[in-house]
Parts: sequence; structure tokens; C-alpha cells
Amino acid sequence: MIAVLSIVLSTISCNTQKNIAGESAPNNESKMEVQSEITNTEWILTELEGEKVALDQAHDRNVRFTLNGEDNTFSGYFGCNSGFGSFTLAEGNRIRFSEMGVTRMACPDQTIDESQVLEVFKLADNYTFDGTTLRLNVGRRAPLAVFKKAAVQKDLITEKYWKLKTLEGKEVKMADNQEREIYFILKANENRVTGFAGCNTFQGGYTLEEGNRIRFSQVLATLKACPDVPFNESEFLKVLELADNYTINGDTLMLNVGRRAPLAVFEAVYFD
Repeated sequence: MIAVLSIVLSTISCNTQKNIAGESAPNNESKMEVQSEITNTEWILTELEGEKVALDQAHDRNVRFTLNGEDNTFSGYFGCNSGFGSFTLAEGNRIRFSEMGVTRMACPDQTIDESQVLEVFKLADNYTFDGTTLRLNVGRRAPLAVFKKAAVQKDLITEKYWKLKTLEGKEVKMADNQEREIYFILKANENRVTGFAGCNTFQGGYTLEEGNRIRFSQVLATLKACPDVPFNESEFLKVLELADNYTINGDTLMLNVGRRAPLAVFEAVYFD
């Protein structure tokens, strides 16, 4: 009898453990799925403290941020200044932003109270997500801010003539004996990049993804020698090799790697 009872108890225990494991696995998978849905995606502000925020369709100067799921860092544009920091995600849709650094530009004509936006990231301790909408909350209050998932807006960056303005923080000026200014164009239909690097022309491929992600590939340049042109062409081509994201503000485009200062800054030039 004792032996039979031991077998029965052992069987019940095994079945119970299997049931518990079977119930917990989907929950963990669901949690990871939600976290992956909100990371590596650009979120655009649509509502702040219950007030609707008008979107800037013309120049795309919208408040936005992106959570980088690989290293738990985030970056964003808050109405005037850009910033970056770190974040943590925990069970129960808990989120915390910390170690935040922000540029110090003055924007007297800004249309949104940037300090109110930054306060959202200081206070938020949880979030809700429904597939395309992300709400940052504190406690059980009404949402501090509501964001929508951004689509990849290729028309903001493609088919434009981007002239190089600064490289690694230094202003770039065209030399007297330089054939033409340094620039590139992203061809939308072919996903091809073409341009001039200071001495040689170049071309290659590129990809654009959500969260303002960009990657250049198989960039090849001609082999012309220009010993009297005072510009290090290889430094510019290195930007195309390293860049993994971009920031666009109207007619200004910045190519970046991670959350560092921009590798290069470009200005859109329009021809009649």
C-alpha cells in the first residue's frame, strides 16, 4: 500500500509541475513578445497630459523616441532638443527611464512645452500597449503621454540631394580645385545610393527600417587620385560604413552610429 501511495503521489506531483510549466511558458513568451514589439520601433507623440498634439506632416518635427532593445538605451527628439539615456523593462509592464542627457539648443519658436515632455520620461513607471499605440503612465493615473508607432517614411529622406555640411563635428567647405560638393542621393525605387565623396563618385545599396534605422551596403567608389584636394575622402566613406540610424529635422539630416554625436550632418538642396 505504501509503495502504491508513493507512486500515486509522485504521478500527481509530476502532472502538477507540467501544468505549472505549461501555464508559465506562454506568459513568458507573451511578455517577451510585447517587449520586442515596443523596442526598436519609433514612437511619435500624439497626446500629452490629455491634450492632443498636432503632427507636423510637412517637416516631420514631431516629438519621438526609440527604445533600443539590444543595449537598453533610448534616444529621442523632444520638440527642440535631442537626447538619450537608458531604460529598464520589468514584469507587469513596468518601465523606467534613467541617466538622460539632452542637448541645449534654444528654440524660441517651438510649438510644444519641451519641459513637459521631458517630465513624462522622469515620471513614467509603467506602460500600456495595444499593437500600434503606446501609453506611458505613472501609477494608475490617466496616461502621461500617448504615442503611435511610426511608419517608415521614405519620402522624407529619399530622392533628395543631401549636401555634406559637417563631418565628425567639423564644418566642411568645398575646395577651390574640388570638382563638386560632397553629396549623396538615396534612390527609392532601386534602394541605391549614389554620390560624390570629394574626389571619387560612389554607389551602393541601402535599407531603411522602423525607428529611423539605416544601413549602407556594398558601397564602391571609383579609383581616381586627387592629391591636391585637401579632403580626406576615406573619412567620409567610413561614415557610410558605420552609420546605423539617422535623425531628420526638416531639411537637415544626421547620420549616426548608436547614440553618439552625429557622424555627419547634411543639408537638403533643391534645384529648379
